[in-house]
Amino acid sequence: MMADATTPPIDLTRQLRAHLESLRAAGVMFVPRGEPMTFAPLQAVATSKAVAKPEPPPDPLAVRRKELTVLSAEVAKCNKCDGLFSTRTQTVFGVGPIDPDVAFVGEAPGADEDRTGEPFVGKAGQLLTRIINGCGFKREEVYIFNTLKCRPPGNRTPTTEECENCRPFFERQFDIIRPKHVVALGGTAAKNLLNTSTGITKLRGKVYTFRNVPLICTFHPSALLRDETGKMKRDVWEDMKLLLRTMGRAIPEVKKAE
Repeated sequence: MMADATTPPIDLTRQLRAHLESLRAAGVMFVPRGEPMTFAPLQAVATSKAVAKPEPPPDPLAVRRKELTVLSAEVAKCNKCDGLFSTRTQTVFGVGPIDPDVAFVGEAPGADEDRTGEPFVGKAGQLLTRIINGCGFKREEVYIFNTLKCRPPGNRTPTTEECENCRPFFERQFDIIRPKHVVALGGTAAKNLLNTSTGITKLRGKVYTFRNVPLICTFHPSALLRDETGKMKRDVWEDMKLLLRTMGRAIPEVKKAE
């Protein structure tokens, strides 16, 4: 029970003296001294949680693949060009591995590409595959994409505005893919990459650079399909030999684009 405000404070000294007097009266003259009181140390209590193992650093290739997926989704939602957005079936992004030895760049998807969502799958694409194989590559070893991601109606030449609208997408894609060499297929692609008005015939036969990557210009495969003389095919093979020499690769003796 707690003492109220009128209860005098307890005098421990007086109580101890009275206790000793009672012991003396009882004949107790000696009280043994006990062992000093000791306190066992408290067991250490863990104050911190177990330290989690640090997560391994992300795989750089996995990061870039994710960036490519995000970019592809952005492209699929793009509506900057009314004339393309309203007529396309789907956007055509690109196919192939990251860090390829070479990338092939066309101007824009055609009807077959608009239908399938994959670049260069029609007759021109089949010819491109033969050119790629003739150089000693497999199609799945190279990256293939276009400067534009939507098919222009009637396969017309893309306008300057359409090229400018799609250029940021293309450059981001190029920077993620990081090809070691690039081939521009046709005049529109070559002019777009080199920012020039010079025609493809004059651009051929030289090594340029695009974003610090060696660039070779050649005819578009669809032009070869229309060429009855066969001269363009021979010209393209000369361009591919220039590419291979630039890459430091051996030139096949027999396999040629036909």
